[in-house]
Amino acid sequence: MSETSAKKDIEIVSAEPEVCPYCGSKRLFFSYDRGEIACVDCGSVVSVNRLDRGPDWRAFTAEEKERRSRTGPPVKPSLVTPSATSATIDWSGKDAFGRKLSTKQRFDMIRLRKWHKVSISSSVERNLVQAVEELDRLASKIGLPQNVRDEAFLIYKTAINKGLVKGRSINSVVAAALYAACRRLKIPITLDEFAKYTEVSDRKDIARCYRFLIKDANIRVDIADPVDFIERLIHMLNIKPTVYPMAKDIIMKAKDRGLTAGKDPAGLAAAAVYIAATLQGEKITQKDVAKAANVTEVTVRNRFKELMSKLNITGLPEE
Repeated sequence: MSETSAKKDIEIVSAEPEVCPYCGSKRLFFSYDRGEIACVDCGSVVSVNRLDRGPDWRAFTAEEKERRSRTGPPVKPSLVTPSATSATIDWSGKDAFGRKLSTKQRFDMIRLRKWHKVSISSSVERNLVQAVEELDRLASKIGLPQNVRDEAFLIYKTAINKGLVKGRSINSVVAAALYAACRRLKIPITLDEFAKYTEVSDRKDIARCYRFLIKDANIRVDIADPVDFIERLIHMLNIKPTVYPMAKDIIMKAKDRGLTAGKDPAGLAAAAVYIAATLQGEKITQKDVAKAANVTEVTVRNRFKELMSKLNITGLPEE
């Protein structure tokens, strides 16, 4: 066998714990064809009948490797436990093709739904079933991606395992968990937006649940950064992207002077976007920016005046 072909059949194994018992060398190679580990220096066979734990196929490109691989995507955390959360029986009275069920079929489905509900014996599992349904509904309303839903489910599961959900509304805790997940993943969503889409009538309930998640469940979140809201505001206002670097520069200067401490990040971002957009000739009003940021006009006006005076920005008329 030539030296070139031999190199194709062997692989230097640097992480193997075996040492050659004859010469003490650690330079060992593994032969895929013979299933042997041999010494590179003296040629002694150290181990035989070794198993190749790699795939039983070969791929030469990334696309070919992905196509031949037989492993699927990772399982969603919300489908791991409990098993009942992965299936529900609807009351619609229609089959998968939209056709109405017969009377006998409807009674059969009612009976199945009843036994399905009874089979979930644990109170924790029943709570998780309702929580997953509300989590998916609320996340779909707001348009949150799947990774946020998975993170929120893990936060909610941590809270329920510690017994923190007892005596509290499931909808409020789910909304608080989603908000905490957005904060952890740096997605610029305000608490008011969750209160608008959830079935909880009082925004204070969500804020209260969020505080106990942070304190009692030891959920760590970063402080909301006004910079994270800028790109979303520019998209919602449909203004030119060149506003972003100027608005970000305004926020960074405000941070250096300590103007962002204790201020609503959405309000600060709205004021910075308004200043930058107006300086670049965009025709927008404080009312438009306040509506996009889901804050009041008073908040935008106060942050606008503060940034203009403290950062010595000139050339803009006050509305």
